[in-house]
Amino acid sequence: MKTEQIVIRDVAELSGGVAALQAIAPQWVLVFGAAPFFSSPALTAALCAAFPDAVLLGCSTAGEISQKGVDDNTCVITAVHFDSTRVLGAATSLAGMSDSRAAGVRIGEQLKAPDLKAVMVFGPGVAINGSALVDGISSVIGEGIPLTGGLAGDGGAFQRTWTLGPTGASDNGIVAVGLVDGNLQFCHGSFGGWEPFGPARKVTRCENNVLFELDGAPALEVYKRYLGDYAKDLPASGLLFPFAMLGENHDEIGLIRTILGVSETDGSLTLAGEINADGYLKLMHASTDGLVSGAEAAAEAATAMQKAGDGGLAVLVSCVGRKLVMGERVDEEVEAVGDVFGKGAVLTGFYSYGEISPFAPGVSCKLHNQTMTITFLSEA
Repeated sequence: MKTEQIVIRDVAELSGGVAALQAIAPQWVLVFGAAPFFSSPALTAALCAAFPDAVLLGCSTAGEISQKGVDDNTCVITAVHFDSTRVLGAATSLAGMSDSRAAGVRIGEQLKAPDLKAVMVFGPGVAINGSALVDGISSVIGEGIPLTGGLAGDGGAFQRTWTLGPTGASDNGIVAVGLVDGNLQFCHGSFGGWEPFGPARKVTRCENNVLFELDGAPALEVYKRYLGDYAKDLPASGLLFPFAMLGENHDEIGLIRTILGVSETDGSLTLAGEINADGYLKLMHASTDGLVSGAEAAAEAATAMQKAGDGGLAVLVSCVGRKLVMGERVDEEVEAVGDVFGKGAVLTGFYSYGEISPFAPGVSCKLHNQTMTITFLSEA
């Protein structure tokens, strides 16, 4: 397995670095960049011309992660050559939030194969039910196949995000790759670092990922009461105060939910994933040190799965809410991950509106929010 990476700030810079990427004859090219790179056809056209035989996969971001650390308004392009693993591409259009599960089924149907080892998927960051998307894919490929990825960003605007797949760039596309055969090691880890505070609130009315009531009161009203001055900046300020999902017995189930939108009309909150209608929610907050420790724990979980080999590619998908909390110290969580994997590993990834990963090896995949999720790929 070989990897090469370049970071550009303008599409015109691609010509200066593309030769190094082409030299390894990649079957897969991962692309994570600021939204303007995808809203114009120039980048997609240039990549298709440079890599006609490779599967393109990526999305717009709320911050880019590369070997150099964390940046904004760049595009990170990582070429991957596998010695024995085959790469299958898949794409479908999302017809709206209610189409999320069906879109996942369509992706699964395109990728299902008896020798499928793993799947990586990226979807829009707005107008999507990420939990339903994951459930749809898993219903076809089976819960035993590891599934990772994330939801695209647009710099924290929550207006228009982009994905890049076999059919090009789209603002409503679900894109994925299936990794087949070979000596692939597909390792993963996911961890948060957030702390709950305040009382647990009973979910008294919700529909899928839309929360209408907590303890019988409008959810937005309750949420604003906790946020105080931060409420005027909703929905963006909601990234700083996600919900911990609790079970019927107030026990933590390990899932965090981020606010994607608010409705002043009906007092509802739209969350990035589905809500347990019989459960409870509790607000969370975090410190930079706690988040950095969480990123390190995610990397350690991924390396614990690795059986052999040096080097490899680490794909980091971290929530934009973490980036907002850490501010100028955001590079520290990426540095912590790099220290765990060592100098032989190449890092890429992005800050997202939702992260997709199993909790642990052999456990079904879930949509996460406010976590650092890591997928580490190598060939033994």
